[in-house]
Amino acid sequence: MDRRPGMSVRLKLTLSYAGFLMIAGVLLLGAVWVFLLRYVPDRAMLINPDDRPDGVFPIRSVLLDVFAPRAAAVLAFLLVFGLVGGWILAGRMLAPLTRITDATRTATNGSLSHRIRLPGRKDEFRELADAFDAMLARLEAHVAEQQRFAANASHELRTPLAVSKALLDVARADPNQDTGEVIDRLHAVNTRAIDLTEALLLLSHADQRSFTREHVDLSLLAEEAVETLLPLAEKRGVTFETSGDITPTLGSHALLLQLTTNLVHNAIVHNLPEQGTIWVDTSTRPDTVVLTVENTGEKLTPRQASTLTERFQRGTERLHTDHVGVGLGLAIVKTITHAHDGTLTLTPRPDGGIRIAVELPAETSGAS
Repeated sequence: MDRRPGMSVRLKLTLSYAGFLMIAGVLLLGAVWVFLLRYVPDRAMLINPDDRPDGVFPIRSVLLDVFAPRAAAVLAFLLVFGLVGGWILAGRMLAPLTRITDATRTATNGSLSHRIRLPGRKDEFRELADAFDAMLARLEAHVAEQQRFAANASHELRTPLAVSKALLDVARADPNQDTGEVIDRLHAVNTRAIDLTEALLLLSHADQRSFTREHVDLSLLAEEAVETLLPLAEKRGVTFETSGDITPTLGSHALLLQLTTNLVHNAIVHNLPEQGTIWVDTSTRPDTVVLTVENTGEKLTPRQASTLTERFQRGTERLHTDHVGVGLGLAIVKTITHAHDGTLTLTPRPDGGIRIAVELPAETSGAS
């Protein structure tokens, strides 16, 4: 925004300090006049020679002639002192703000790694500096994540396009090749590209929080997800154990259903080759509701578990199984959870597999 130039805050504060100092001086001199000089007689008085005090008897006109020049000199000194002292004091007071402004300009130029780190005890300027540093840290992490995501998304989208191009080139070079096989492979590659694109759109939708909040029961969503994916679980020899309470919350029904479906699908695909088990549970706490999906599977370390929600992150066993997905399942779960002001916790099970808990704010009785 273009603004007309004006006085700096330092100059305004300096003038304010000097002005208040001048007002205080004038009030002080006025108090001297009101409470002292007004009681001095304005003419000489006849008194008994025997009672005459030593020295010169003062009258108001004489005191005014002596007092006025000195009062003016004092006011002039106060004005100069106020301007000089106010300028120095305002500069010292505004020094933290200057550092904050310089950091803002640095961040505007694209450098998000700079931090203010104001020393000293807590005050308004240091609270502002700390909040600005925290904002820069979050912004830097977000930009880095977006850059990483863009690079990974480009790589993932380039792969099916490159495969499609290769299949088409082979079909064009060999007209006698079985077109049915080429069509089937193109269909599979195209389906994967569509799934990836839809996942990316879902992530963007959740990131922007551009959804309407409505009444949602996580227990019903869990039941619907289990029923939908039951054929896949039976095919892979996985059994379900479900339990839980009614868990009302506020949010997007579509997004929370996607979250629940992703959790159940992930538990099915990344389970034991046979005789695997999945536990789905919903519970309530004083202010939150919790959806827990736990499954058997290979043993994971806490470090491995912490990386599973990164976008396009896949475990080594995922690359050689069907229903591999696009590497965004748990990343979508994490994004949807955060968009609903919830927390996501991944805990490896001692016997293998993982326990994933989604905790969301509970719907209060007064919510609408």
